[in-house]
Amino acid sequence: MNGILSYTFMQNALAVSVLASIAAGIMGTLVTVNRMSALAGSIAHASFGGLGLAYAAGFDPLAGATGFAVLSSLGIAAISSSSSRRSGTAMAAVWATGMATGLVFIKLSGTYAADLMSWLFGSLLAVSSRDILYAGALDVVVLLVVTVFYKEFLAVSYDGQFSRLQGVPVNLFRIVFLVLTALTAVLLMRVTGLIMVIAMLSIPPAIAEMFTGSLRRMMVLSSALAAVFSVSGLLLATVLDLPPGAVIILISALCYTVALLVDRARSARA
Repeated sequence: MNGILSYTFMQNALAVSVLASIAAGIMGTLVTVNRMSALAGSIAHASFGGLGLAYAAGFDPLAGATGFAVLSSLGIAAISSSSSRRSGTAMAAVWATGMATGLVFIKLSGTYAADLMSWLFGSLLAVSSRDILYAGALDVVVLLVVTVFYKEFLAVSYDGQFSRLQGVPVNLFRIVFLVLTALTAVLLMRVTGLIMVIAMLSIPPAIAEMFTGSLRRMMVLSSALAAVFSVSGLLLATVLDLPPGAVIILISALCYTVALLVDRARSARA
C-alpha cells in the first residue's frame, strides 16, 4: 500500500477525494434539508449535454459540463421560482433534455471519445492537478458563501415563506444554492461518475441527519463521512482492482443501511 501511495496519480486521487467531500457534504446537506435529492441527478445528467457539445466542437469537456450544469441550475430556478410545485417538473425536463442533447452532439461528432466513459462512471485515478485546483477553488467559494450567509440559508431551507416575509431575498439564495450544487455535481462526476452523483450528495447527509440536531453539525459530519467513504473506497478499489466510484457508493450504501438499523433500534428503545 505504501508503494501505491507514492505514485502521483494516487496522491492526486486522494487529494480530490478529500476536497470534493467538503463541497459534497455542505451542498449535499442543503440538498437534503430542502428535500431536493433529485436535483443533483437532474443537473448531473443535464451536464451530459455540455460533454456532448464539447466533444463535437473540440473544446474542454470540463468547461462544457460546467457551463451546461450552471445553465441548467438557472433554468430550474427560473421555472420553479413562481411555484415550488414546478420544481419536480423542471428537474425532470432538464434531466431529459440534457441527456438527449448530449447524445445528439456525440452522434454528430462522428467520433468516439475515449474518456467519455470516465465521465459516466468516474475517473478518480485519472484526475489531474487541474481537477485539484477546481476542487480547492470550489471549496473556498462554498465555505465562504455558506459561512457568511449561514443564517439566511438556514432560514430559507426550513421556512422559505416566512423568510420572504422577513425580507430575505429567497429567490437569490435559491439561485446561489442551485449554482453551487451544479458546480459540486460536476466535480463529483470526476470522482464517482455522472450516474452516481446523486448518491454522493444524498447518502452522507442522510446519515448525518440521523445523528445531529443542527444544520451546521450536519454539514460537518456529512463532509467527514463523505471523506471517509471516498478515501476508503479508493484504497479498497485499488487493492481489489475495482472501479473506485462504484466501490465508494457501495461502502456509502452499506454504512447507510447500518445507520438505519441503529436509528430504528434507538427509536424502538425510546
